[in-house]
Amino acid sequence: MTVTTSNPEVLSELDRPNSYIGKSVPRPNLERLMQGRGLYVSDMELPRMGHVVFLRSPHAHAKIAGIDAAAARSVPGVIAVVTGKELAAVITPWVGVLSHLKGLKSAPQHAIAIGRVCWQGEAVAAIVATSRAVAEDAAEIVRVDYEELEAVTDMRTALDPATRVIHPSLGDNLAFERNLDAGEVDAAFAGSDAVVEADFIFGRHTGVTLEPRSVVADWNAAEVRLTIYQGTQAPHMVQNLAALHLGLSESQVRVVCKDVGGSFGIKVHIYADEMATYALSKLLRRPIKFVADRVESFNTDIHARDHRCLGRIGVRRDGVITAFEIDDLTGIGPYSMYPRTSAIEANQVVNLVGGPYVTKNYRARARVVLQNKNVMCQYRAVGHPIACSVTEGLVDLAAAKIGMDPVEIRRRNLIADNAYPCASPSGLRFELLSHHAAMNKLMTMMDYDALRAEQVALRSKGIHRGIGIASFIEVTNPSAAFYGVGGAKISSQDGVAVRLDAQGSVICQTSITEQGQGSESLTAQIVGSVLGVSMERVRVILGDTDNTPYGGGTWASRGAGIGGEAALQAAKVLRRNILDVAAAILQSSSAELDIADNAIVNAGDGASRMELRELARIVYFRPDTLPPGVQPELMATRHFVPREYPFAFTNGVQASWLEVDTDTGFVKLLRHWVVEDCGTLINPQLVDEQIRGGVVQGLGAALFEKCAYDERGQLTNANMADYLVPMSGEMPDIDVGHVVSPTAETELGAKGAGEAGTAGAAAAVANAVNDALRPFGAVITEIPLTPQTILTALGRI
Repeated sequence: MTVTTSNPEVLSELDRPNSYIGKSVPRPNLERLMQGRGLYVSDMELPRMGHVVFLRSPHAHAKIAGIDAAAARSVPGVIAVVTGKELAAVITPWVGVLSHLKGLKSAPQHAIAIGRVCWQGEAVAAIVATSRAVAEDAAEIVRVDYEELEAVTDMRTALDPATRVIHPSLGDNLAFERNLDAGEVDAAFAGSDAVVEADFIFGRHTGVTLEPRSVVADWNAAEVRLTIYQGTQAPHMVQNLAALHLGLSESQVRVVCKDVGGSFGIKVHIYADEMATYALSKLLRRPIKFVADRVESFNTDIHARDHRCLGRIGVRRDGVITAFEIDDLTGIGPYSMYPRTSAIEANQVVNLVGGPYVTKNYRARARVVLQNKNVMCQYRAVGHPIACSVTEGLVDLAAAKIGMDPVEIRRRNLIADNAYPCASPSGLRFELLSHHAAMNKLMTMMDYDALRAEQVALRSKGIHRGIGIASFIEVTNPSAAFYGVGGAKISSQDGVAVRLDAQGSVICQTSITEQGQGSESLTAQIVGSVLGVSMERVRVILGDTDNTPYGGGTWASRGAGIGGEAALQAAKVLRRNILDVAAAILQSSSAELDIADNAIVNAGDGASRMELRELARIVYFRPDTLPPGVQPELMATRHFVPREYPFAFTNGVQASWLEVDTDTGFVKLLRHWVVEDCGTLINPQLVDEQIRGGVVQGLGAALFEKCAYDERGQLTNANMADYLVPMSGEMPDIDVGHVVSPTAETELGAKGAGEAGTAGAAAAVANAVNDALRPFGAVITEIPLTPQTILTALGRI
């Protein structure tokens, strides 16, 4: 595959026969993991390690009148039973706010509840024992006296004067509100030939990772140092926050992240039970292990997407969109999550609605309310599926209103590919996107006209199939504008250190992390390509705050675009240093030399002059033979952070082809297409895997996944039997295509791809279902699209 790039220097270093950039090469860690040699937190056993089980509230909202743990403390093998008040002597509470989200408020949250619980599943005590089984048995005999309080469960009534205020010190249950008014919205609607309005409802769901959240905290009293082994996306963030709330300096905390069985944003946050585990280790002066079981995961892993969004669109007869307007309401649980906050998703919805389109008239309101349910926060493609579903749902409804083909109305309104740079009404700055090129490629891939003809023919036979289209934009490569400006100690930079070892191989230490998306591979591909070294001779070290440069980790599709650029720049410096040393040894000039196939070669004819192994031998063991004044430096470190643009936006378009059984309400997914533009593709196979994985999660949200609460705040389906996730049998073939528009802010030109699949999948499916049901006059603007929802819309139940 040929990958275009905007920088001639990169062409000279990366776009050559032995470059790995743009090639689908196997993951370096594949064989190790396939042989079962992965190391996960649950595999870890340390001397004197205690296992903690958290006793969790059965009530959504209640006062804790008393805790009787005497019987539990007497159980053989129990090390300690610790309450919130006792643990508060070791660890301070926190408040999840950011200063740039003006007006955002939340109450202080403790590692273990003190005096009151605010959601079903909040921990009220920690039982530490020599085994998890013993701790679980002891937890069953701890007696907690609760005084149940009114639970705030319906976000639609959370702000009513008659509704109980969860945290009286805050005054009300409104955590955050944002209002935006751009252009002349009222005049635009008044001048429209058609105005369409719809109420979009999005079910609350969660990320079901193969590996649950888990942590081993090891306080070493002799060294006065805490080592945290945790599956996390942001080791340096964990280091900072653990130190801050335990009264330590960052140098007293080491965070080690080995293999991680999936994250999806679930493991980018700091949870109360994880903070409690750190504190318990310090309090009890021994290693403490916490591994969530599946019920705990459902009740305590962050939830996402619980929105009700009233949307309006204005359109002229010629298909030109005149205005968008939304009123978004979301419930986030009793606290704003720390430290990234639970207002980011609603803020993203305001930012992203209407994003792919030219229209400058846009009004939005987003309200974030507190409720007595599990905490809501960032999950894969934060806010994107909401904004995309609202935008694309409205566009489809507008097209139907004026009798225009859904593809044609998009082509008349998508931002032109030659219109960049430009900005959206919400203030987002777009450097270079490719909506029309992506749409054109999608039409070819799916053979749109043939599918429409097939759809018409099948309808005459009583078979109802639909086509759904969804254009999207995706936020990637976030700068400090995302969190840093709001006061959160979450680094927006990443760093990479590379060095040539004594045998001519390369050691690469990077601050980005690996949860399965291919961070190790992309780093090795970049470094190997720049240095002319085979990937087998590049070892990548990540996930250890003691052994990697300081950085943000892997979230918001930033690994390749930020960490990859740092790797490129560090490798370029090391390359120059190697060639300078080689020139001194070979009595040549560095301009006359190159590195290829693990050797120093002539730049002109490629003839081998010296193996890198030999150069390393001389530098490390016989520096006395080097010319006077030559001091080799075979290690280089570079950091990178975006500066010109707050974010690097990617874009794409998705399409769904499906069949609806109007008797049963079941949806059969037949085919799904994605065309995506993430800039330079480092490993196309990894990108396609990320896109497909994201699509599957988006399809899960569209058809299956929902955290179902009753009116008392009880989660009624906290198990894998009742909470449905997509399985391979329900998934269609997913075809992925690419358009390449590199960002000019980096030499590598890479943007992000990790969330693109999730961003538009649900919107495409919802539009396809409505397309299939159009002969019945049914319109559904609620996901998940369960059989009950579809049959209700059809008037069958």
